Amino acid sequence: MATMISEVYDAFLASGAPEDKARKAAEAMAAYEGRFNKIEGDLNLLKWMNGITWALCFGILFKLFLH
Repeated sequence: MATMISEVYDAFLASGAPEDKARKAAEAMAAYEGRFNKIEGDLNLLKWMNGITWALCFGILFKLFLH
């Protein structure tokens, strides 16, 4: 049996979806959750890289014009 998100499963059941379709939809959402976590991690890395790049650029400009 695949992993599923119980909150999503319960929400589909509460909205009137059949149990088998609600289970499959919750399992599909759980599969995408891992992908979203990876994308979030990649974005954090890119933010750090961008910050370091800006810091180096400002450091170079500071050295160039003020010294």
